[in-house]
Amino acid sequence: MDRAKQREIASKGGKAAHQKGTAHEWTSEEAREAGRKGGMASHRRRQQSGGQASESSESGSQR
Repeated sequence: MDRAKQREIASKGGKAAHQKGTAHEWTSEEAREAGRKGGMASHRRRQQSGGQASESSESGSQR
């Protein structure tokens, strides 16, 4: 299935959930926690792979 079709189907599902009142709406605390977990997982993956590809691309960039 192409991405456009998949996105269209997901959009319909999200709209239906909001109309029904069962859709999840993130609080700022939930969003903060999810972001923290994502950052930790990303960092963990980088460490496990040795970080060579990421480190070389970051060394030339300014932070």
